[in-house]
Amino acid sequence: MTGETLLLQPDDDVAVALRDLPGVPRGHKVAVRDLASGAPIRKYGQLIGVATAPITAGSHVHTHNLGMGPHDRDYAFGTDVREVEPVPAPAHFQGIRRPDGRVATRNYIGILTSVNCSATVARMIAARASTEGFPNVDGVVALTHGTGCGMASDGDGIRLLRRTLNGYARHPNFAAILVIGLGCEVNQLTGFDLPADTPTMTIQELGGTSATVRRGLEVIRELLPAADAVTRVPVPASELVLGLQCGGSDGYSGITANPALGAAADLLVRHGGTAILAETPEVYGAEHLLTRRAVSRAVGERLVSRIRWWESYAESMDNNPSPGNKAGGLTTILEKSLGAVAKGGTTPLTAVYEYAEPVTSRGFVFMDTPGYDPVSATGEVAGGANLICFTTGRGSVYGCRPAPSLKLASNREVYRAMAEDMDVDCGVILDGEVTVAELGSQIFDLVLEVASGRKTASEELGFGDEEFAPWQLGAVM
Repeated sequence: MTGETLLLQPDDDVAVALRDLPGVPRGHKVAVRDLASGAPIRKYGQLIGVATAPITAGSHVHTHNLGMGPHDRDYAFGTDVREVEPVPAPAHFQGIRRPDGRVATRNYIGILTSVNCSATVARMIAARASTEGFPNVDGVVALTHGTGCGMASDGDGIRLLRRTLNGYARHPNFAAILVIGLGCEVNQLTGFDLPADTPTMTIQELGGTSATVRRGLEVIRELLPAADAVTRVPVPASELVLGLQCGGSDGYSGITANPALGAAADLLVRHGGTAILAETPEVYGAEHLLTRRAVSRAVGERLVSRIRWWESYAESMDNNPSPGNKAGGLTTILEKSLGAVAKGGTTPLTAVYEYAEPVTSRGFVFMDTPGYDPVSATGEVAGGANLICFTTGRGSVYGCRPAPSLKLASNREVYRAMAEDMDVDCGVILDGEVTVAELGSQIFDLVLEVASGRKTASEELGFGDEEFAPWQLGAVM
């Protein structure tokens, strides 16, 4: 670090500007040597693309002179697996132990819909339901979506939707669930796999909107006493399932917030908990760093198979980064992915899941999801994540009921500008106030506090209802 730039690895071809320099915005890349057109360019000690024009030392490196190029990866399955050292004294948090043994970090009553046609009714019920007199209930939340009909009655689309809805219906952060359909939709209530005694209803059978709202409110009142009869008790940190997300990333995300979250994820794994990395398009080009940590070749190859699926599904994997990412200094998906995988820490990759599959393995796992944050986090929560940590460099706003979501700002400017939206300032790493490991420990402690009931910034603002976004595959008919 020179005070003006930061060189991440000795053999890197670019450094990161720590402040605005002549012709180079803060967070963007500066060439540390002359580079010929076609030359490979390295950052993090890894390939991020090739020069598309001659580049002189000290000049700005971005979309005008850096692009994608050949990027063969050596997957070297399992070569970087190292034993996880358990902590001598496991940490605990104040959680809610459900009768089936699962642990909740929040205590909601949820209203799920089978189809978009029942969304307004679900919202009406949630808006009119009162939890007054039931202090242990965090609220009544309606999670609605835009599909459920106009789709094939079999195939990946409806399987993904049902798997997502079933995962939410069984989520430990819901004390109870009400499911509402229209009645004639493709996604029939009979196709759900719901917990026993889950109340369901359809608008057509009940005689319309008003009748369904009245009956829905009656059901909520019936559910409230049992939902309120909970007590938080000490439970080990091993019961935490932490979803790892990044959105609105910038050139500092891979240096501050993502590595710090990775350090926290490592601590959680050492305590016996689970951390879920996701957003498959945003590990593209860096997946070899994960396959090397796979506990078996089969686990590593399962990840590679999902990468191959995306290559055939997407028109171009370099359509990501977004305009905001590029404005923040990220140029290619290879560069963005190398920073994004840092959220996953360093522990072995124990399992790879498809979207919204129940996560049953402990330790560090991967879930195949899109990079679009609401869709990705929805899959993680459906899989069992009971808390989300979300890093951002540009200033994403996000919540994820029923799971609380912590927001980690990669730089001080965003943290100060959006103080009411952010929970952690990771820019202190750049200022030299703390190390990545020290901030990771602080994030882990904050995760325990939030799991114990402390509200996050997004919860205080009321986020989390509209961000439920199941992944939609297939034609709209």
